[in-house]
Amino acid sequence: MSIHPKLNNKQRRIGLTGGIASGKSTIAKYIKEYIDIPILDADQYSKDLIKPKSNCYKKVIAYFGPQIVDHHSSENEINRALLKKIIFENSKHRKWIQNLLHPLIKEKMIEKCNQFDKNKNLVLVIPLLFEAKFTDICTEIWLVKCPKEVQKKRLMKRNIISENQAEKIINLQLNFEDKSKFSDVILDNSDNKQLWKNTIQKLI
Repeated sequence: MSIHPKLNNKQRRIGLTGGIASGKSTIAKYIKEYIDIPILDADQYSKDLIKPKSNCYKKVIAYFGPQIVDHHSSENEINRALLKKIIFENSKHRKWIQNLLHPLIKEKMIEKCNQFDKNKNLVLVIPLLFEAKFTDICTEIWLVKCPKEVQKKRLMKRNIISENQAEKIINLQLNFEDKSKFSDVILDNSDNKQLWKNTIQKLI
């Protein structure tokens, strides 16, 4: 059953996506500051879903066991760094967590779009937009372009991981060429930020 009847078909919902560590958050922050468009962040909803005492929190612990809990945190939160490591290294576990969270994140996105029904423009930041099949809630898709070497260095620095680990994580995602075939706008975040800023200023 299509979810489109639940959404305002006159609303512009820009799906912002790109590979891991390609610069999506930086671009979303700029859009928010430049024109004050509401930003809906799939990663934030993912974090919210596994907060202590939530249904997903209980399911994650039941599936992965008590070792997934960060016992140093005040509320026994999920150890997200460990969870990421496990799911990046094991396709079965990765599929399980995606099957649990992706439908709920999508549901939350639709709910938030409706809450902002009076806003003509929204930006939906969705890292796995294509992989998780979120295209049907976007009216257009903006893809961040970033050289793999730059992406790799950013990821290594951010996650404190080896080059080999970063390479494996990047390769798990759909490649840029495949994503670009289904995208409406390419935002070049190679080295000169003014390139994508100019593109955004023309489009919004």
